[in-house]
Amino acid sequence: MASAGAPAAAVSTLTPPLEQLRLLAGELRLLLPGVRVGEARETTKEFNRKTFWRSLNEAAVKVSREATTLTEVFSRLPLPLPSSQETQRFCEQVRAAIKAVIAIYYSLPKDQGITLRKLVRSATVDIVDGMAQLVEVLCITPAQRPENNDLISYNSVWVACRQVPRIPRDNKAAALLMLTKSMDLVKDAHEEMEQAVEECDPYHGLLNDIEDNSDNHSDVLGYPNNQDLYWSEEDQALIIPCLALVRTSKACLKEIQISVAQNGKKDQVAQLDDIVDISDEISPSVDDLVLSIYPPMCHLTVRINSAKLVSVLKKALEITKASHVTPQPEDSLIPLLINATDHCMNRIKELTQNQLEL
Repeated sequence: MASAGAPAAAVSTLTPPLEQLRLLAGELRLLLPGVRVGEARETTKEFNRKTFWRSLNEAAVKVSREATTLTEVFSRLPLPLPSSQETQRFCEQVRAAIKAVIAIYYSLPKDQGITLRKLVRSATVDIVDGMAQLVEVLCITPAQRPENNDLISYNSVWVACRQVPRIPRDNKAAALLMLTKSMDLVKDAHEEMEQAVEECDPYHGLLNDIEDNSDNHSDVLGYPNNQDLYWSEEDQALIIPCLALVRTSKACLKEIQISVAQNGKKDQVAQLDDIVDISDEISPSVDDLVLSIYPPMCHLTVRINSAKLVSVLKKALEITKASHVTPQPEDSLIPLLINATDHCMNRIKELTQNQLEL
């Protein structure tokens, strides 16, 4: 009799449905750090690109399907929640689907390219994180849960799954995608700064209210005065070579991108990774310079940030010049771009020399 009653006892001790979802969400969150730093698993099996991408696409579809099933079951209010047994089965299916995606990511060897692995890793993280977000919403008690129509705002897992077929299929395509993103960021920073300079309005009108009320606040400690809000003549003179340097940064990235597109070889993964790694530093360096241009401007900070940007640009150009993507360096624009960066930096040094002598 004891053995006959054992299954019933096991069922009765199953964790309640919403608590199972809470535990599942926690498990998914614990998987994320490992995915973010995980290395490719060593294997003697030869890598098959077609099999890898087919498996990853199928795994993403499976995750999307499990997310849909889970949402339908736990958001069909006011119907009752599924039983603990049913919930256990749903959670196991979600776990299996997520772990399958992670395992496929780990099967991508490093020799396929670090840039490509980073994109696949990012997609995997987005899927796991998106599923965790969804489960966290569904495990809220029905009385506290958003209306069913509002669940669309928690659709990140489906968005992440739909992005998988759009991931570049080789390291050259991945490199071109990353270079394009960097170039777009630098382009946006340049256009924003150029507009501010043309309009002589560094804060795009956001400070009009302050200026309108300046008479009431002129004696308040810490309240910005005109010197804090606008450029002096010396500032405006310094901005000219700084903008030229940002424009040169955009030209450098364009030249690197064109070289990779025209001459890049899919099997030269290490050189493509090196080019992307150093090029990724250009946009943050441009941002640092652009931010230091806003008033109140510290000329010494502008000089330092300009020098950092020039260093990154020249290193990116030299790495590109020495790689297979520049078969005839003397015929490329790289020497001209190096001279342009030097010219901008020399002018910035001239205009900020007084700051060094203080």
